[in-house]
Amino acid sequence: MEVPTKKTKKNLLLIKIAIMRKLFLPLFFALNLIFLGCSNDDNDNPMPGSDNETTNFTVSIENMAAVKAFIGSGVFNTPAGQMDPGAATPGKKYEFTIHAGRKQHLSFVTMLAATNDLFYGPGAEGIALYDENGDPISGDVTDQVYLWDAGTEVNEEPAVGPNTVTNQPGPDTGVVENGNVLRIEDVTNGEAFDYPAVNEVIRVSIMHIDGTEFKVTIEDLPTAHLSTSDGDKPAPVSPGVWVVHNGENPLYTEDMPDLGQGVEHIAEDGNPMDLGNYVADHTGVTYPASPGVWVVHNQGAKALFTEGSDDYGDGIEAIAEDGNPSELGGNLGSLDGFVDGAVFNTPAGESGPGPITPGKSYTFSFDAKPGENLSFATMLAATNDVFFAPADTGIALFDSGGNPISGDVTGMIYLWDAGTEENEQPAVGPNTVTNQLDKNTGVDENQPVRLLSDVNDGYTYPPVDQVLKVTISTN
Repeated sequence: MEVPTKKTKKNLLLIKIAIMRKLFLPLFFALNLIFLGCSNDDNDNPMPGSDNETTNFTVSIENMAAVKAFIGSGVFNTPAGQMDPGAATPGKKYEFTIHAGRKQHLSFVTMLAATNDLFYGPGAEGIALYDENGDPISGDVTDQVYLWDAGTEVNEEPAVGPNTVTNQPGPDTGVVENGNVLRIEDVTNGEAFDYPAVNEVIRVSIMHIDGTEFKVTIEDLPTAHLSTSDGDKPAPVSPGVWVVHNGENPLYTEDMPDLGQGVEHIAEDGNPMDLGNYVADHTGVTYPASPGVWVVHNQGAKALFTEGSDDYGDGIEAIAEDGNPSELGGNLGSLDGFVDGAVFNTPAGESGPGPITPGKSYTFSFDAKPGENLSFATMLAATNDVFFAPADTGIALFDSGGNPISGDVTGMIYLWDAGTEENEQPAVGPNTVTNQLDKNTGVDENQPVRLLSDVNDGYTYPPVDQVLKVTISTN
């Protein structure tokens, strides 16, 4: 056999290399194309945590505020000029001051002493403290007060019956009636008696002092008396309870049983303690939250406001003062770092726009990717220009690892003062949103947007988590 020369070996090697190139280069390019194809697919469907991945978020803003029945309340129990509590006998009077907004009314309960369970108080709506033009009233309002039977104890002849308040052996005696609250002229059970007209026993007057302050006087007239079978008897009135309120029937409802909150104890015994405690526990502001705007924006952008700087003029003022998101909603595209956004204005489960009162919520959804933040604004209604929002840079929607956040983010929400209108007493001030005569009223403030906690206006506001719960979830 012929031994291959060096030249022959070299030729054979070149032939093998050529064959390998022919076989493997197409395979290399094919594998490379497959790899590139996978890379392209990964760009269309990125791995979790990549900068291009979008996540769908849903935000819930729920009103958690306590419902308060009364804006203001108190007990009156010491006649003017006396040091100690007691009944107002003929010629004496009770006086107390109240604060009330334009849409609020006054109601009270005071016993016609010498009876079993009769009391004086206004009708269902209470006494309006402002006229139809929004101006405060002053004057005699006795014609808005009625004599009521509490329906809790069977009536006896006043000042004569054994269980009338001046004759009973102890509190809460007498035959239980299980009746309804009725005006005395509609009462048919118990012993009939010819009660004097209200204005023959008491005079109720209201005097506007200043701003939202009024002085109320309940006077037992010098000639107040009851003509009984045992002769004329004085007709005192007892210590009682007052409330400033919205809505109707705050303390009792005509033709319905006593509510069991303490009116009975005034009407039977002239004792205001139980009702006084009840109204105190239920006095305060019920805070709604208004329609608002949400915006997704680039990280670092200050889309809605800058802390310590004047309002941008894009529409935060309209939300903070009037709960109106339309102006800001129309300016979304021009906001700093804008990516996406919209107005939220319809409570979940409802068919039309409106505020969220306690127990109601707004929800909205959007897509976002790492490097994007969420901001929103909604008014703390009953104020002049206070609103809820995150910090001026918003809430980061992804953590440092690129993972979407979820859960309760209420701790990232603050109360802000827009600095556009001077603050007044919440729910009472004449230019607070529930009392103003028109939108955008009140005294211009010309201050920067600040945390409400940095504003010393003398008023008390609730912590954020006592009004709102804000949660973020991912889908």
